Amino acid sequence: MAKPTDAAWMARALQLARRGLYTTHPNPRVGCVLVKHHRLVGEGWHERAGEPHAEVHALGMAGEAARRATAYVTLEPCSHHGRTGPCAVALIGAGVQRVVVAMQDPNPEVAGRGIAMLREAGIEVNVGLLEEEARALNPGFVSRMIRQRPYVRLKMAMSLDGRTAMPSGESQWITGPHARGEVQRLRARSSAIMTGVDSIIFDNSRLTVRAAQLGLEQAEAVAARQPLRVVVDTQLRLPQAAACLREPGRTLVATVSGCDRQRRKRLEAAGAEVLVLPAGEHGRVELHALLRYLAEHERVNELLLETGATLAGAMLDADLVDEMQLFVAPTLLGGEARPLFALPGLTRMAQQRPLEILDIRAIGRDWRITARPERRQD
Repeated sequence: MAKPTDAAWMARALQLARRGLYTTHPNPRVGCVLVKHHRLVGEGWHERAGEPHAEVHALGMAGEAARRATAYVTLEPCSHHGRTGPCAVALIGAGVQRVVVAMQDPNPEVAGRGIAMLREAGIEVNVGLLEEEARALNPGFVSRMIRQRPYVRLKMAMSLDGRTAMPSGESQWITGPHARGEVQRLRARSSAIMTGVDSIIFDNSRLTVRAAQLGLEQAEAVAARQPLRVVVDTQLRLPQAAACLREPGRTLVATVSGCDRQRRKRLEAAGAEVLVLPAGEHGRVELHALLRYLAEHERVNELLLETGATLAGAMLDADLVDEMQLFVAPTLLGGEARPLFALPGLTRMAQQRPLEILDIRAIGRDWRITARPERRQD
């Protein structure tokens, strides 16, 4: 059973885990604290995939003081051999007396095995302390393991009258520099950024993380890992001169079977990777299949959707949006400007798409609304 002081130490472990917010892809963000006689003796967090896990860093700091200590870990210690050894084995070998785990690992390769291994070694294990906070730290990893698709976060910038661009497609800039800095941090924490081809044609978006706008101490290191760029392009209309094809990192163009072979060859020659998927409704890219591919083959945890009304509406209509980050500028663009979502067929109030508002706060001169679409019951 958890003790009153356990929550404070687990909160410290969660704080450490957040230091890996921008760097652990495709692994989860994990923190660990080692405590003996009510005193911190070791702590650490997972920094990058392929490098030591949080438990190993904490054990290295503690040394012999780890024997008979209590370990607070935000995610179940791994039990399998990957690029690093099993952390459950490391904790057993160090002689820890007790392990407090915030949440069980959703990875089927682990899923309780690490906890069982610790208990079989005679170590007391408590599970579930601050579990909600631990899950919130890794929404993408949890989604990929349980739902076999990324956690989709939709970002859109709009005027106070709900418009995203002028009729011509011009949209730079609706919001101010503070909001744009927040968007850079959303990009930095994401495994991939997805958009529709029209957004590239109108804005020539680079879809990159730019260090100068991050406002982080480790900005240069964070920007060095560019998220995968995903362009949904049914007819392969992406220009060969598109800026996103000249940026560091990869650009994946998702299209449908039967696409124009010459256009495909030209895009591949320009640096794109073309992914051919079966056509869905109306001959467009089947979005569920695309997300499954990104989870399975690209190990995408968090997907940032930055796009126009058509793809945003299609993703929302397919119940594939988990969270919305809506940046609202104190300005008006007028009735002829482009809307936030294209949701054809909504003609009655009973068909409206309700949202759950999670947070509203000022970001410079703008406002950020964090919302969650309510799932349809049909």
